[in-house]
Amino acid sequence: MTGPVSHQSPILPCLAQLKEEARQLRASNPYPLTHGQALEKIAQHYGYRNWNILAAKAKQQSASNRFVAGMRLTGTYLKQRFSGQLLSVFPTEQAGYHRLTLHFDEAVDVVTFDSFSAYRQRVSCIIGPDGISPNKTSDGEPHMRLEM
Repeated sequence: MTGPVSHQSPILPCLAQLKEEARQLRASNPYPLTHGQALEKIAQHYGYRNWNILAAKAKQQSASNRFVAGMRLTGTYLKQRFSGQLLSVFPTEQAGYHRLTLHFDEAVDVVTFDSFSAYRQRVSCIIGPDGISPNKTSDGEPHMRLEM
């Protein structure tokens, strides 16, 4: 670990790695440090005021990294099975929720009437931390369910 930085690091290690850095700092420091003091020094190193803020940011970032553009996803969209590629992912203001845009390998029929069809191959939706969209059809089924 080098000296303190004056700006917040845009990409943080996972929480376990940050704790390991604190353990290593404590072990290598010539002066005795409590674990709490080592955690605070790690937070300062990454440009955060204290450990609690750094830990919260690392947890939030870890959840955001669950979805990465280009990854393959499967699940159901309006009760129709799909597999496809994630084109984009953006966090929403609600913690743990993301706006995803997917391109299905094969278009799915989003109409339940027998007399006509409407096929969609590219869709955008909001997904919760459980991989299920909060938006529901009239019968209560979520618009999107991802297999996580």
